[in-house]
Amino acid sequence: MAAALDLTRIILGSSWQREDDARDALENALALEAEPFAYFAHRFDLTDTLVMARAASWAGVAMVEALPPQAGRELPHRLEGLRDQRLVTHAGISYVAPDFAQALRLGALVQRNPVVAERLRFVTGRTMRAHLGKTLAGPLLDNARQGLARLWPKASGHLDLSLAARIGFVLVLAAIIAGAAVGPYWFEFILLPLMALLLLPPALLRLYVALRPPSPQAEAPPLGDDALPIYTIMVPLRDEAHMVPQLARTLQRLDYPPEKLDVKFVVEDRSIDTLRQVRGVLDDPRFELIEVPNALPHTKPKALNFALPFVRGEFVVVYDAEDIPEPDQLRRAASLFAHHPALDCVQAELVIENAEETWLTRLFAGEYAGQFGLLLPLLGRLNLPMPLGGTSNHFRTSALREVGGWDAFNVTEDADLGVRLSRLRYRTGTIASRTFEEAPLTLTTWMRQRTRWMKGWMKTYIVHNMHPIALWRDMGWRNFLVFQIYVGNLIICAPLHTVFLLVLGLRLMLTGDIPMAPLYWIVLVTGYVAAFSISVAGLVRNGQKRLLWFQALLPIYWVLHSFAALRAARELLIAPYFWGKTTHGRTRVSRGMTSSQIRAKP
Repeated sequence: MAAALDLTRIILGSSWQREDDARDALENALALEAEPFAYFAHRFDLTDTLVMARAASWAGVAMVEALPPQAGRELPHRLEGLRDQRLVTHAGISYVAPDFAQALRLGALVQRNPVVAERLRFVTGRTMRAHLGKTLAGPLLDNARQGLARLWPKASGHLDLSLAARIGFVLVLAAIIAGAAVGPYWFEFILLPLMALLLLPPALLRLYVALRPPSPQAEAPPLGDDALPIYTIMVPLRDEAHMVPQLARTLQRLDYPPEKLDVKFVVEDRSIDTLRQVRGVLDDPRFELIEVPNALPHTKPKALNFALPFVRGEFVVVYDAEDIPEPDQLRRAASLFAHHPALDCVQAELVIENAEETWLTRLFAGEYAGQFGLLLPLLGRLNLPMPLGGTSNHFRTSALREVGGWDAFNVTEDADLGVRLSRLRYRTGTIASRTFEEAPLTLTTWMRQRTRWMKGWMKTYIVHNMHPIALWRDMGWRNFLVFQIYVGNLIICAPLHTVFLLVLGLRLMLTGDIPMAPLYWIVLVTGYVAAFSISVAGLVRNGQKRLLWFQALLPIYWVLHSFAALRAARELLIAPYFWGKTTHGRTRVSRGMTSSQIRAKP
């Protein structure tokens, strides 16, 4: 105990030389079940470099801020162990990133045998992980791109998404759209029932969700700081230097013990300005930079997979650059996981903060209000397949690793991952906490984003249907049908309704007569009424009633979706792995200022 108190005094500096003060600091760290070095860095405004330098001085060994490039190359490529790697050797020198207990043991060893100090060097944990990321970049990249294919070949967008499969899908899609166009004129008795089968079930599901009371989202008594585990936040960034200051402030406001936060900015090494901005906030010991080498595919899931072996938290969440989560979101998620051991993933509710900027953001906000506020909670409660949102997905890290991480070759990796979780019978739910997002302001930005989403849903649908018997066996008949209806509807619904509208307008112009088969009108009206109802119900729940009248523009919004679907089909054929990056930070709304005005009714 004397050595521990002595080390504590050395680290805390001249203001903490009294033994009682040092004992209080150390006991507080242990009572919080926090690693003392991390606790001292966060609670006493020290950097991890200063903490390790003082620990090295106390132990009588040298500290270095960089390792030789060759150090660590002899490590076996068991990448899942990199998060715990604290020792590498080179040329007879051992480079160590010790925790408090290990520093005590090494200090005692040096005291007994001073010559050991000549072969020891202390480094910080961040330095060790950054070095291993560069030294083992080749194996890490290979795992990021091919790990899922090795683990689960029948669920990889790289192996199963052949050109023939893509052409076949686009031809079927074109045939369905053509059938909708000619259905009111020819083969009505065959084609219209087929269209009804495609469009009515998801419409009725939306209508049911809109008219029923909102599904209660699971909550749990909040855990105290001592019971909270280490929580990793992954923030993938590319060409988003202007977002880093806001992002850093947002993450620093989270209501979670700072010594138990592991925040990783995952940045492609070709994003020079973004790297520079992130390095500027690394004086906060919660933050860490992971540089992803420039290699195809340039996708968010590949970057996340590259960083996954370095995740230290029991739980992990993904946030995008523009996200502003509610401060207690991590604590709520950790508490929910602790009280529901069968739960492996939870999706936070995504809410558009700049909803009132343009007509497009108003419609986008209505779409999100229905999707994340009403529909996904119902899917979670019924344990149905849940295509996740692109951000604010909270995972048990062990479960995420077991399902193979993300598909590096999918461009809506979130939807694909939700389907894979369902196939392996992992439980996914929602959490009563919100993340505020920025909707695209311009039609160009919206179209680029929506095209990527559509293309990713198409890829997800193709990949998992390449082996339908295996999919049925994995999911069970109920979830199999829900997957076909729900994900298929995300792709086909808007184009079919747009074709129906065009046919209606053409018939009116050519004949002045608009009578149609009753089934035609049932499909058309039910689709729009269901979409309008779920958007309105979601906005009312959010207290965003000023947006309600704009939802009458949904037919125009669906026409835009149809153009996005056509663009997505084209990209699916010629550029299946292209990532249409969404530009953030263009809103004129002061972010974080309006969040308190958007609250759900109990």
